[in-house]
Amino acid sequence: MENKSRNILITTEQIEEKIKEVGKIVTAEYKNKNLYVLSLLRGSFIFTADLVRQIKLPVKIGFMTTSSYGNSEISSGKIKIVNDILDDMKGYDVLIVDDITDTGITMDFTINHVKSLGASSVKCCVLLDKPDRRKVSLNPDFYCFQIPDIFVAGYGLNYGDYYRNVPYIFNWE
Repeated sequence: MENKSRNILITTEQIEEKIKEVGKIVTAEYKNKNLYVLSLLRGSFIFTADLVRQIKLPVKIGFMTTSSYGNSEISSGKIKIVNDILDDMKGYDVLIVDDITDTGITMDFTINHVKSLGASSVKCCVLLDKPDRRKVSLNPDFYCFQIPDIFVAGYGLNYGDYYRNVPYIFNWE
């Protein structure tokens, strides 16, 4: 892929501006609630860090690792919990943060998992929403950008084990 040139789809500045907007919306939504942000590793770690800095409320942050891709561009559709949530979810209004929702299978699985742990409420926030690939009835409660059905990398999203550190969203031409 690196032999091809990068096509920047969403710039660093666009990402920063949209995260500020979403942070304000999340702050308003969770005012007077017991907010727990659950970051789905590894893809969402950069987005989560930037988002929680824009949420102007006390927030507890936790992490969970799921897997459905391996090193492929296409989800296997089978979700595996690699590292589960370490905290008790009872009494928390949980906001699950992920890098992208495409098929929706991982997010749907995670929402149901968190609900089964006794969370007061569960919503999700994603950097990228790819509705054309949806296989379950799920729409993110909050998202920064909707994108078409193309493979992207950068800003936490990987190709193989690389490109998470690129500060913008791109694909290859």
